Amino acid sequence: MIPLTSSIPLPGLLRQLVEQEILNQEQASQAMQKARADKTSLVAWLVQSRLASPKDIAYAASMEYGLSMVDIDQVNISTAVASLLDAEQMKKLNLVPMYRGGKTLMVGLADPSFLTNLDDVKFATGLVPEPVFVEYDKLQRYLHPDNGEITATTPANTKANTASPVSADAIVLDTRELKAKSDNEESAVVEFLDKLLAHAINAKASDIHLEVFEKSLRIRYRIDGILQVVATPPNDAAQQLISRIKVLARMDISERRVPQDGRIRFTLNAKKKIDFRVNTLPTLFGEKVVMRILDSSNAALGVEKLGFDPRQQQDFMKALQKSDGMILVTGPTGSGKTVTLYTGLGILNTPERNISTAEDPAEINMPGVNQVNVNPRVGLSFADALRAFLRQDPDVIMVGEIRDLETAEIAVKAAQTGHLVLSTLHTNSAPETLTRLLNMGVPPFNIASSVHLIIAQRLARRLCEKCKRPADIPGEALIKLGFQPEEVNTLKIYEPYGCTECSHGYKGRVGIYQVMPISPDMGRMVMNGCNSMELADQARKEGILDLRRAGLEKVRLGITSLAELARVTTD
Repeated sequence: MIPLTSSIPLPGLLRQLVEQEILNQEQASQAMQKARADKTSLVAWLVQSRLASPKDIAYAASMEYGLSMVDIDQVNISTAVASLLDAEQMKKLNLVPMYRGGKTLMVGLADPSFLTNLDDVKFATGLVPEPVFVEYDKLQRYLHPDNGEITATTPANTKANTASPVSADAIVLDTRELKAKSDNEESAVVEFLDKLLAHAINAKASDIHLEVFEKSLRIRYRIDGILQVVATPPNDAAQQLISRIKVLARMDISERRVPQDGRIRFTLNAKKKIDFRVNTLPTLFGEKVVMRILDSSNAALGVEKLGFDPRQQQDFMKALQKSDGMILVTGPTGSGKTVTLYTGLGILNTPERNISTAEDPAEINMPGVNQVNVNPRVGLSFADALRAFLRQDPDVIMVGEIRDLETAEIAVKAAQTGHLVLSTLHTNSAPETLTRLLNMGVPPFNIASSVHLIIAQRLARRLCEKCKRPADIPGEALIKLGFQPEEVNTLKIYEPYGCTECSHGYKGRVGIYQVMPISPDMGRMVMNGCNSMELADQARKEGILDLRRAGLEKVRLGITSLAELARVTTD
């Protein structure tokens, strides 16, 4: 038997998996030795042993070797390209031809050890092979189909009412072809951008990042709060692509020295149109573009889908039923504050109410609500919009963010004079929000009489229900993390694993909330000039869960993991 030891130097792929915390050092060493003992490839052994998912392996290989990672199921392989190598050649070489651009042939492989077969591809096809990494299990389905042959495939087109995926011909842009098609409506850039936007929506991304570097253009999606690389085309196609985006967003394409803001409305299908908020930023090698996906359907989730526990939901609904006062939502950028506010507006949005919002900019379109984009450059600030609202007989007012004393004072006065005001601040917890208003200069008696509810929130990734697995964590560690000693013996904690249905073991996100109604005792404490720590102690006495404890409840229910909780909250 070969002795198992962690002192043997690791090859690049395993080193990447260890660096990304997919494997530990001991697991990596064992995998290398057992693969050798079984006389099988390392990638095949890792997948078969379920130590790492095919997606994690492909991503680690792409990072180690500096090559792109492509989802083979999202590629339209034409019959002409598929026939460049016969089925037996593909099985022998363990790769598949995916796209031909001029004299270049994109080939997909899952195992870095087969990169040496690229010379055979060049000899057999007369083309220059350009390798990309694909997921092992998906490649095997292509290499070993039921009929024994690779045929032209369009997997994404089998689903009704879905947009075209990002295909290989969009990822590998030939600049000579771009110039030839510059006057054609169906140019490569137009096709690429349409497929990129549609694919990002279908992938449930919240943002698209296009970053220009010296030798490449990196395209990333933010999915469930985490950025993921989806393509790295050559950067000689970057300027055409960015210019196309700026034209659609109604920006000045000749201006590349200053940041610009714009908006794109994209038709996904006959029934759905999605808005993108676009921002450009000059960088060393070109303009960086970030597109925020503004999907109005997010506001129609319903309060039950936000992730409140029963008491928190009851406190939120009770505050919404009041005719005046202020509801504040706090948390970092990207924590879901806007969705929470719009969920509340959706409940309040009836023909009997006059609702107005001031935002920078309005991200979610809600029929029946008067939405205003603030623009300080032309003299329309949050404070200016609030003053105008108060002359328009409002019932409900939403202010995108309270940034200064002037806006805070007008919002407080509106809450005291028969209007329900919803807004956000940037603080770490609900108790800190009250002291933040005090530090802005709002008088304590105004805060105590106007603020009815404060919600602090974070967004944590949900564990994939199909592949999550129990985690073996000692009871002492669980108690140290915050669980009660009496619940440790029956507690079942889960951790991510990873499968074809999720992203690194997670799928979707769930809110973690601290919902704090302002009780009479808290109001008196504010009047007496207390600090946030004293307010936090009072909240605990009243049975209000802080963010950490609310997150532990999500872990206890198997909704998220301890690692994810540690990422989004602090002790």
